[in-house]
Order: sequence, then C-alpha cells, then structure tokens
Amino acid sequence: MADPRRTGRRTPRFPAVRRDAAQRSGPPPVHPVLTAAADYAWRLLVVGVAAYAVFTVLERFQLVAVSVFLGLVITSVLRPPVEVLARRMPRWLAVLIGMLGTIVVVAGLLALVGNAVADEADRLGKEFGGGLDRIEKWLQGPPFHVRASSVADLRDKVASYLSAHRSTLISTAVSGAGRLVEVAGGAALAVFCSVFFLHSGESMWRWFHGQLPVRTRASWDGGGRAAWRTFAGYTRGVVIVAASNAVLVGIALYILRVPLALPLVLLEFFASFVPLIGSPVAMAVASVVALAARGPVIAIVVLLLIVVIGQIEGHLLHPLVMSWAVQLHPVVVAVSVLCGGIAAGVIGAVVAVPLVAVVWSVLNALRGRGPHAQQGP
Repeated sequence: MADPRRTGRRTPRFPAVRRDAAQRSGPPPVHPVLTAAADYAWRLLVVGVAAYAVFTVLERFQLVAVSVFLGLVITSVLRPPVEVLARRMPRWLAVLIGMLGTIVVVAGLLALVGNAVADEADRLGKEFGGGLDRIEKWLQGPPFHVRASSVADLRDKVASYLSAHRSTLISTAVSGAGRLVEVAGGAALAVFCSVFFLHSGESMWRWFHGQLPVRTRASWDGGGRAAWRTFAGYTRGVVIVAASNAVLVGIALYILRVPLALPLVLLEFFASFVPLIGSPVAMAVASVVALAARGPVIAIVVLLLIVVIGQIEGHLLHPLVMSWAVQLHPVVVAVSVLCGGIAAGVIGAVVAVPLVAVVWSVLNALRGRGPHAQQGP
C-alpha cells in the first residue's frame, strides 16, 4: 500500500465524521430559559421548605413569637420619646418613665371603658329592648314585609339554641378565662422584652453581629438595620392611622349619640391594625349597636361612615403617613392579609403586611438600591 505522505493524497478524517454523527444523535441542547427556570425552581423549593419549617416552629411557640412581636411593636413606638428623655437623664430612668407612662395610659383607658359600660348598662339594656322591638316593626313594614310569626319563630329558635347549648357556652367561657391567663403571661413577656430592647437593643445587635462570620457581617448589618427601620416606620404609621380613624369615629358617634362610644372608639383603634378589613368590621359592630339603640336611620348613617372613613384612610391618611416607609401595592396588601388570615387567623392578618414589607426592604437593601441601603444606624 502506498504511503499517503509520499503520494500527496489526504487521509479521510473518519473520527471527525463519527464525532459529528454522535453529536447529531445525542440529546438536543436545553434552552437557556428552561435552564434558568430550573435553577430558580430548586432554589424556591429550598426557600419554601425553610419557610415551612420556620412557621411550623413558630406555630408550636405561638405565644412566645407573638409576645416578642408585641415587644418589638412597643419598642418601635416608645423608642423616640425614650431617646429624647435619655439626652437629659440616665437611659434606664428614661426607659422606666416611658414604660410606666404607657402602663398608666393603658390602665386609664381600660378603667374609662369599664366605667362607661357600667354606667350605661341599665340604660343600654332598655334601649336594646326597645330597639329590638323597633327592628321587628321595621322588618314587618316595607320593603321587607316579614311576617310577625317568622320573627317570633326566629326569636324562639335563638332562645332554644342558647338554652340547649348553655353548657357548651359555659365551658367556652371557662376556657376563655384560661386563655386570658396565657394572654396576661404573653403581655408580661412582651413588656419584659421591650424593656431590654429599649435599654440595650443596640448592644444586643452588636453582640449578635459579632458572632457572625466576618465576610457576612456587612450584609447582615445592612439588612438588619433596613428591617428595623421599615418595621418601626410601618408600626408608627399604623398607630397614627389607627388613632386618626378612632378620632373620626369618636366624633361621629358622639354627634349621632350612639351609646358605648368610648368602647367602640377603642375597638376601632385596635381593629385598624388589620389593614383593609379591620376598620369596616369595627364600624359594622358600631352599626349594630346603633341599630338596636338608635334605630335603622342612625344605623344606616353609621354604615355610610364605613365608606367615608375608608376613603379617607385609603386615599389620604395611609399614603401620607406611609410615604416614609416601604410602600406596598394595595393588591400585595390584600393578598398578604388574606394569606396571613388563612395561615394564622387574626394574628396572621396583623403580622402579614409588616412581614412582607420587612422582607421587601431587606431584599432591596441587599441589592443596594433600597431606601435604607446606604443609611447609617
């Protein structure tokens, strides 16, 4: 056989042909979009499992978690006056004055509510009795035309239900009394935590920061401080909005002469901490009281207040007060409240929005473009 190098002919490259054939017979290349989606999918799965584990642990220790959350709320509200007092006196004395003043104010409000209910109990009972009669006559007239026998049957059914389930209601009340003991313990833990947060919160954070690896300390410090600024700003904003709603409701109920105005005002204040749904629920309770005590016309006026106050809160107070905190779209707020309520009831609905706001602020800070990314302590 002649040597190809002597004859000058080229030897065919069979290995290259086989390699090309192998490439054509192999699996097709994966699209970059699918590759990126797969990368994000497994990361989301890991995050989801971690979040589920965290919420499972918090559910087991729900009372402790809620107490620490309330301690942070108290700290965010009292820290500005404590800082002002600490410039003129020792910090421990400023914390003591702030906590004692808050306890006195809360105890005074509760005492006023108790006195208001005790003073108006007899008159309110008579008004409720007459109000129920007026409601029955109103239902029997136009446009409802409900028969008197139907109203009497409904009243008999309610009475029979209460008498048949009296033992269940008593046991529920007793269990509720036991629950009050747990709530009192949780409140004491919240006050205890807030005292230390106010007095030495910065040193506690520095200690935690020092336990972290050196290469991650900057990220943790930026994210933690952004989280606290967002949480404190949101909490103070909600307190301002709730107080404004309570003042508006109090003025309206006083003008309309609705009984139990002070307890209803406090109900409106605390209900406003649940975004979107808290204030309408409190106003619905006020409308029921107005219906029984003052008649359907006043009740309809109170119902109209739900719309008016909701518009003032949604279009004036909330955007104005929350402008210096992390803003969330109303759709995000609504979905967060709904998901939190499904996951943990009323507590979840209260915690959901500040939790989402804090997470969003931390992500923006870590990416270096959030409103708190470059701010100091």
